[in-house]
Amino acid sequence: MTSFPQSANAARGGFVLVDPDTGRPVKTIPFQYNPDTLTRTLQPQGIGGEPGDRLEALRLKGPPHESFKFDAEFDAAAAPEKYRDGLYPVLSALELAIYPTTAQLREEDQLAHGSQLEIAPAEAPLSVLVLGSRRVVPVRITDFTVTEEAYDQALNPIRAKVSVGVRVLTVDDLGFRHKGGLLYLGYQQQKQRFAATINDPVTSVGVTTI
Repeated sequence: MTSFPQSANAARGGFVLVDPDTGRPVKTIPFQYNPDTLTRTLQPQGIGGEPGDRLEALRLKGPPHESFKFDAEFDAAAAPEKYRDGLYPVLSALELAIYPTTAQLREEDQLAHGSQLEIAPAEAPLSVLVLGSRRVVPVRITDFTVTEEAYDQALNPIRAKVSVGVRVLTVDDLGFRHKGGLLYLGYQQQKQRFAATINDPVTSVGVTTI
């Protein structure tokens, strides 16, 4: 946890859970401290199979598979007025993003006992990772590890590190009209706008022509 990125005027990262039907935010879970580091991995789709396949060498089937990994740290002692029950509330809010609700579980049980032949899995809220106004990304949480590092006298966790892995959801996953699909298009367009500002001549890499 570094002090400079957490200054009063710094943007606060976090998750926003969005109703998949209405597109409205239903819960916002800000990070207490922004991650010190973040690892992004991109795997291109459709870059060709065997070498020598000339028809496929430059084709892209869709957006790359992109994933993020980062740690979010929480310390109840730094804000006791907010974390009166320790870190249970914020940890529970983060964890429940990957749980079906108890109402959904009961409904599935009732359908199963009613001889329903096919039961669709429960749909969770859309998770949106926000890391500043220029990186608002629809994601699916793929890894979630909580390391509880300290407790109060009632054994409430008061210091914890949450290690999170997410996969970016694209228009391939959600479609072009889904709220998440629209957020993804905005995310990619932001990349395109930044990339367009780079316009160095070929001589800048030490050759005169290609």
